[in-house]
Amino acid sequence: MKTDTIFENIKLFINEFINPGLAMHGGRMDASKLEDGILYVTLSGGCQGCAASKETLQDQIKVCVIEEFPDVTDLVDMTDHSKAQNPYYGE
Repeated sequence: MKTDTIFENIKLFINEFINPGLAMHGGRMDASKLEDGILYVTLSGGCQGCAASKETLQDQIKVCVIEEFPDVTDLVDMTDHSKAQNPYYGE
């Protein structure tokens, strides 16, 4: 499968399976690029600046994406978390 097709399928997977869960906390994740097996993502909304975003990304999202797409070997967060306007802190 071509990298472009894999990347498009990853973006669909994120929108259909990952983002609904993140939306519960006002967040969102977008894939920026797939290069040499590394998926570069950006978090926004409640995920940008959230103290748990790194853990969520590495322990949950990364596992799901790699399980679904074995060509992905790692996820890299490209988010500038210092620019957060409304991070999720829980209740």
